[in-house]
This record gives sequence, structure tokens and C-alpha cells, in this order.
Amino acid sequence: MIIIKSEREIELMAKAGQIVASVFKNLKEVIRPGLTTAYLDSLAEKIIRDQGAIPTFKGYGGFPGAICISINDTLIHGIPSENIILKEGDIVSLDVGATYQGYCADACRTYPCGKVSDEAKRLMLITEQSFWYGIKFAKIGGHLGDISHAIQEYNEKNGYSLPREYTGHGIGTHLHEDPSIPNYGRANHGPILEEGMCLAIEPMVAQGKPYTRVLPDEWTVKMRDGKLSAHYENTIALTKNGIRVLTTYEGEEINNV
Repeated sequence: MIIIKSEREIELMAKAGQIVASVFKNLKEVIRPGLTTAYLDSLAEKIIRDQGAIPTFKGYGGFPGAICISINDTLIHGIPSENIILKEGDIVSLDVGATYQGYCADACRTYPCGKVSDEAKRLMLITEQSFWYGIKFAKIGGHLGDISHAIQEYNEKNGYSLPREYTGHGIGTHLHEDPSIPNYGRANHGPILEEGMCLAIEPMVAQGKPYTRVLPDEWTVKMRDGKLSAHYENTIALTKNGIRVLTTYEGEEINNV
């Protein structure tokens, strides 16, 4: 069942979203070779808690970190570790959730560590652009499949693939609510979009083939072919005035299309 949010609930989610965005604003400036992912995780947790929120992911289904940190061929759910050290040329996905007064926001960014290859830059760019292209189709009265189809179309025309096992989702008092939002699909299909829907839209994009494997830790998802992957996500609300993106910060560079 898709839960429609009131204006009051959306405002609380927007506060959670600004806390998530503040993690990106701060950690973007910190990422550099030699840091451990555990260090970044500890910074993220402090930023979230200092603003009166809790890190949504910590303990969720047993996940041990405050945020997910996924590097290079790790698509999602990378566990922060003292043993994972950032290197020059890595691309680093920070997936962040915050819960504020019972309401969640969820977003992800993929950042370069030092100087990265042109291929990595392009993958990160197209992944982000596909989000902004996709939400152009998030219109009240339209279909959820319109968003999914647009994300698929944008990435595939640029030569990238989309793993099928992992999707975006509804969000509210729970991190994962209905509906599931694949990064592929058919236009004019799926649930009708309504005012008050809150959605976490998250292209997860692969440089090579879309096949994944899960490590024995039962969390870390890697690309089977070892090629790069990128992840970009925002929580959005559908309002009477159009789409409201809840997890960007003022002055953030947006690669819109």
C-alpha cells in the first residue's frame, strides 16, 4: 500500500533530507586518498546525530555502519571498515539515511577520490543526469513506470547497464515503503502518481554488464565483471506545486539535463 504524506509529514521529511544533504556537503570536502571508510562513517554519524537525527541505516536489518560506502565495482551496501583505505582514482558512493522525529530521508552521491579517469567521470555524470532526466516524468496523474523507463532509456543510450535486483522505493516513517521503483520499465504502466507520494529514486548504474554478486558478509554487492558502478539518489515529494527534491543542499552542483 502506498502511503500518502500530509504537508506536515513532508516538512519533517524535508528536515531529515537537509540533514542527509549536510553529510554530502561535509564529506565531499574530506574524501582523499589514505582515509578509511570507517573514518568517513564516523564523521557522517556525528553530523547526523549533532542535528537531532539518527542514522537510519545503523542496525537496519543488522547493518553495522551509519552509512553505506561503496567503492569502484561495489554497487551498493558497502560496509564501512578500518581495512578499506581510499586510493587515488577511486570513485566513492556515499548512501546516507537520516531519521528525524520519526521520518526518514535517503540519498546517495558518488564522488571522485583525487584524480579519476575520464571513464569514471563520465559514468558518474550520466548516473546523476539520469536521475534528473527521470524525475521530469514524475508528474501527478502519470505512471510510476514513466520514471523507470526514462532512467533506463537515458543510461542505455549512453552505453551503460542497470542491475535489475535493486530498486528505489517509497519512503516515510519507514525507510522502505511501497512502491518499489525499478530503474527500468515500461512507460504508461505501474501505479498512478499522486500528490503526497514520497519516493527515493536511485539509479544504480554499471559500466559493464548488469550482473551482481553478494559477498559472504551478506551486504556488499559487487559487479561480477569487476567494472565500475555508480549510484545517485534523492528523496522527492510530489506536491501540488510539482516535484520537491528533499535531499540537496543550497549551492550543490547539480548536473541536470
